[in-house]
Amino acid sequence: MKKVIVSAFFAVVCFLLQCTLFRSLSFGGIIPNLMIIVTASYGLMRGRKSGLLIGFFSGLLMDIFFGSLIGFYALLYMYIGYLNGIFRKMFYPEDIKLPMILILASDLLYSLVCYILLFLLNGRFAFSYYFMNIILPEMVYTIVVTCGLYPLMLFVERRLEWKSKEGATKIV
Repeated sequence: MKKVIVSAFFAVVCFLLQCTLFRSLSFGGIIPNLMIIVTASYGLMRGRKSGLLIGFFSGLLMDIFFGSLIGFYALLYMYIGYLNGIFRKMFYPEDIKLPMILILASDLLYSLVCYILLFLLNGRFAFSYYFMNIILPEMVYTIVVTCGLYPLMLFVERRLEWKSKEGATKIV
């Protein structure tokens, strides 16, 4: 139960930070995608099911506050969380390269799907402009923020694991 509460707390706090603090820290209107970091990290640390659930919750927050269609971001973040959960078996907490690569790939996938479904189908064909001025800077900014946020999430996750193991040994 603690893991669910902590996951929801991280998702809500990151959503609030993305909507408030990082809006004022934007570079040329570009803000990091903290919800991708949360979704990809929990998918990687806990597996497909947790990634899917936190992705749904994160996407639903985005849908409610920013989406024109309820369910678009929820579905997109669910897929991202699930796909990151596939790499759970390859996850080593000490190695930050895999999470960084997966968060980068997740942000790229998210941006490409948003471009195709929200812009390309509406007749906006300036992909090179969109890639160079929106996708690439957002990916860089997201990775920079990941360097600080991911270790914090990993620390909290390890602490929860340690507390649950400690509690289990006291019962036995």
